[in-house]
Amino acid sequence: MADQKIDLKHVRNIGIIAHIDAGKTTTTERVLFYTGVIHKLGNIDDGNTAMDWMAQEQERGITITSASTTCFWKGHRINIIDTPGHVDFTVEVERSLKVLDGAVVVLCGCSGVQPQTETVWRQADRYGVPRIFFINKIDRLGADFDRVIGEIHERLGANAAGICFPDAHEDQFKAIIDVVNEKYITYPDAEGLEPLYSEIPVEFHEKFKQYRHKLLERLADGDDEIMEKFLEEKEISIAELKAAIRRAVLKNAFVPVLVGTALRNKGVQTVLNAVLDYLPSPLDVPPVPGTDPNTGEHAVRECSAAAPFCGLVFKIAADPYVGKLFYTRVYSGTLSSGSPVYNSSRRLRERVSKIVLMHANRQEIISNVSAGEIVALVGLKDSKSGNTVCDESSQIVLENMRIPEAVVSMAIEPKTKADQDKLGMTLHKFLDEDPSLQVKYDTETGQTIISGMGELHLDIIIDRMKRENNLECNIGRPQVAYRETITKKASGIVGKFISQSGGRGMYGHCVIDVEPNEEKGKGIIFINKIKGGAIPREYIKPVEEGIRTAAQTGVLAGYPVSDFTVTLVDGSYHDVDSNELAFQLAAKEAMREGLRKGGSVFLEPIMDLECTVPEDFWGQVIGDLNTRRAKIVSSGNRGKLKTVRCEVPLSEMFNYAGALRTLSQGRASFSMEPSFYAQVPSNVAEKIKGAREEASTKK
Repeated sequence: MADQKIDLKHVRNIGIIAHIDAGKTTTTERVLFYTGVIHKLGNIDDGNTAMDWMAQEQERGITITSASTTCFWKGHRINIIDTPGHVDFTVEVERSLKVLDGAVVVLCGCSGVQPQTETVWRQADRYGVPRIFFINKIDRLGADFDRVIGEIHERLGANAAGICFPDAHEDQFKAIIDVVNEKYITYPDAEGLEPLYSEIPVEFHEKFKQYRHKLLERLADGDDEIMEKFLEEKEISIAELKAAIRRAVLKNAFVPVLVGTALRNKGVQTVLNAVLDYLPSPLDVPPVPGTDPNTGEHAVRECSAAAPFCGLVFKIAADPYVGKLFYTRVYSGTLSSGSPVYNSSRRLRERVSKIVLMHANRQEIISNVSAGEIVALVGLKDSKSGNTVCDESSQIVLENMRIPEAVVSMAIEPKTKADQDKLGMTLHKFLDEDPSLQVKYDTETGQTIISGMGELHLDIIIDRMKRENNLECNIGRPQVAYRETITKKASGIVGKFISQSGGRGMYGHCVIDVEPNEEKGKGIIFINKIKGGAIPREYIKPVEEGIRTAAQTGVLAGYPVSDFTVTLVDGSYHDVDSNELAFQLAAKEAMREGLRKGGSVFLEPIMDLECTVPEDFWGQVIGDLNTRRAKIVSSGNRGKLKTVRCEVPLSEMFNYAGALRTLSQGRASFSMEPSFYAQVPSNVAEKIKGAREEASTKK
């Protein structure tokens, strides 16, 4: 099956993306069942699904790592990546969307659009990925197809319309009415293997007309041909309608909405058909952009087997039998096992010993791979996630993926001294696999600090250390990744480093202005305004390096400093004694003084929190949120439940899951994701300083 060569126009590279618990993995499991990859349906609750293969995934019933697989449907090859829905593993979604051509966004028929849905939607927008919606769990009490479509418009701003709708009421699900093909689809067998297509019953004719009119109305906004026919009230054939939907989806002007219940085996085949009909093949995607590493000029690669080889390593995973697997999207050219490749990102030569197609954690060896495919390469030694591999004779560096910043830190140390080296090697392996994980050594406390996207993220890392590497660690309480910034402009700050100790001396002198950035999230901006050679050109770079080094430890409590602009305005040098190190040290001194005069303050990560609460417990939950410094943004109703959305400091949210469970007798749920950084109130700032000083004295 692996070496079955299929025309590129019949290939689909898609991802299944959604909020946690919307049913991504169950949907993928049904796709694999109907396409013949597996012959027995697994269940999340039983921990035996094909795509959730890690022990932690099976125990917790969640997806932690994105898993890829390949299947065939109606003469088409579909490469699928099932991604996590939990915000702590958002980097898995980020790097998957970077290399995918299309995506199926799964929504729960009850919960609708949730915070993590908005996050994955923004990620897909950033990479321009065409999408289709699948409203799942439509058989559950409280499910409402039309309400969810309304939320798609309001919360995601998407131009969407149903291309089918359910014959369902509350928990009674009977059939799906296909608006495009004008069919009534029922599922007589329990496994849904043989859907029956029949004429639409008379009682649904009026409703069908309403949905078709709404579909044409929305589609007209995204396709000129349909707009013309729609306004002139001309007849539109099924073939014309399908072609128009495809055109609009490919240019991200329209998103079709499908419906079903994956757990009850209904509606998944219509999703598969929609993937073939509306989502792009590699040929429909614009040529991948990059830069020539030798000239810095813009370059592109056409998706063609005849073009020079080029691929992006988007994920690295360790395999107990073959070593490291380098998941790679091949954008152009061909590659055979045993071939040399060039890592243009790191300027080094590598060799591919084996090429494998992945089926979750199973591997299928293939002899070669060509443009448009997603495979895992074996044999690379020094390549990292986000690196470009290509022909050495035709080099290109593709745009890297965006890695979110860590918000939670935890101190770890091995339980025995003998495991100290083992800890370093294990963390190095995890850093290769997970670019959202950060590790640093705190010289003040003598501890190793790991930082990640949330408590669950770090818990999984600790658990994997124990299971996979037999490494037991003592762990400190999770800590918030605070930052520092300045609040006012300070001018004419002098930094000098002058040393005369016999022989050749050291002389560095610079004058800087510092001011806060108006636009947040821009990091550190360095501006050189030296005129007349007051500081020679070769010393400007060391000045910038000194400033950036000093900014890694702020003056309040040693947290990193960000969101400010430094302007180098003046300075002086000595013909004999000046060197790069002297200017670097002078810049560090100036930077520390600039932070003191610039009114340094603490910043803390603020989370976007959404709670869904039964009305009986509303007062208790809101009261608890108020004690956690939460700022309520909006509240509403979702069926018989009440919802509240608020902004709350991460430092107040540790162990919130247990607290909410106690407050609501286990009936409330919440989701939370990082939103922005905000200034810390003065009383909290004093506590942070005190905790930092206490940690230093315990060293």
